[in-house]
Amino acid sequence: MSTSDIFIGETIGTAVLILLGGGVCAAVTLKHSKARGAGWLAITFGWGFAVLTAAYLAGGVSGAHLNPAVTLGLAVEGGTEWADVPVYLGSQLLGAMIGAVLVWITYYGQFRAHLTDPEIVGTPPAPGDSGPGPVLGIFSTAPEIRNAVQNVTTEVIATVVLVLAILTQGLNGEGNGLGVLGALITALVVVGIGLSLGGPTGYAINPVRDLGPRIVHALLPLPHKGGSDWSYAWVPVVGPLIGGVLAGGIYNIAFT
Repeated sequence: MSTSDIFIGETIGTAVLILLGGGVCAAVTLKHSKARGAGWLAITFGWGFAVLTAAYLAGGVSGAHLNPAVTLGLAVEGGTEWADVPVYLGSQLLGAMIGAVLVWITYYGQFRAHLTDPEIVGTPPAPGDSGPGPVLGIFSTAPEIRNAVQNVTTEVIATVVLVLAILTQGLNGEGNGLGVLGALITALVVVGIGLSLGGPTGYAINPVRDLGPRIVHALLPLPHKGGSDWSYAWVPVVGPLIGGVLAGGIYNIAFT
């Protein structure tokens, strides 16, 4: 697998992941969206289908890691060369940012209507307000109860489940990514994680899924968008990274 294969597959695959995953969040959240108010089930299944689509798309090119936690887990397990890790991570972050921009383009009219509606915005955020803005949840995650230890622990546990599921059944015959059946099973695992473990933090379980779109939220010219909640941004990065490394170690101890 060449560096260009990794770059192309992970960039495009992660962009599609965030386009469809962030898209379902936008569909459920934004005023004048036909799916507004569809709820948590729509979001969890939407993200599952996003994983399925992106994994099938990128699996034959880059192995469809689509997630730095998965890449680290595979590196610890031995299925991915450590020299390839920076290429995977950089491509995933770029793809996540592209996907977030595509969500904004797709829902451009809905974003403007939502963020200029007095019933939604109320009093516009003050300049310099760093708290979560009214559409930040479309781009990134936030906890229901803000407790750093609990929030990180939740993300670690959920990510261990995801990465262990990939390591134990999701590798193709060459050991370099998701196979065809593995992509489907992993998508269902993501749905299960969302339904069972997603309530406390919104289940980032993927550092670039949160960081890339959060950067885009900070940069986009959205009216009355509020802050990007950078004080929390480290949690959905550090938690999944720890979870990916732990899952790789657990796999090596328990399954080999």
